[in-house]
Amino acid sequence: MKTLAKWSVDDYHRMIAAGILRDRRVELLAGEIVEMSPETPIHYNTAKRGAKYLEELLQGKADVRFNGPITLPDSEPEPDIAIVRLPESAYSDRHPEPDDIFWVIEVAKTSLKKDLDLKTSIYASAEIQEYWILDVSAKRVIVFREPQNGRYLTQQVLREGAIAPLAFPDVQVSVERLFA
Repeated sequence: MKTLAKWSVDDYHRMIAAGILRDRRVELLAGEIVEMSPETPIHYNTAKRGAKYLEELLQGKADVRFNGPITLPDSEPEPDIAIVRLPESAYSDRHPEPDDIFWVIEVAKTSLKKDLDLKTSIYASAEIQEYWILDVSAKRVIVFREPQNGRYLTQQVLREGAIAPLAFPDVQVSVERLFA
């Protein structure tokens, strides 16, 4: 049986600074450097359109980040969309951290199992209050809330209608528009 070395976020940042990970599509997940899944066209377009839609809805309320890293205690994932506190300039010298993050969204086509298992655990452990998965194959949004002890206590599946994010109860996000 192999024993893998676990990497800290600081180790990961030093590798990036030294150029060791240059031209590699990787992210740090639970202390392991993992290759990112290639993006299919539908995955990319869903994430991009979703980010633009959320930017419209959250103008002046939050920064909507597209395919950018966030820094968690033992991970530095790159969610497809992260909705974080303003001002955007706060992230000139660092990536958003758990206290900065309202919620994260992953778009899943080929990565559904990883997003449901590993990433759900990582985001819940970091106490990200809300995590959405846009499952493009089933055209559904899986919403996780109430992180506790490395897992989310509530899960909701939506195929239509609208949902109000916890951080912005006055905003209605249309499920259909996320997939349009």
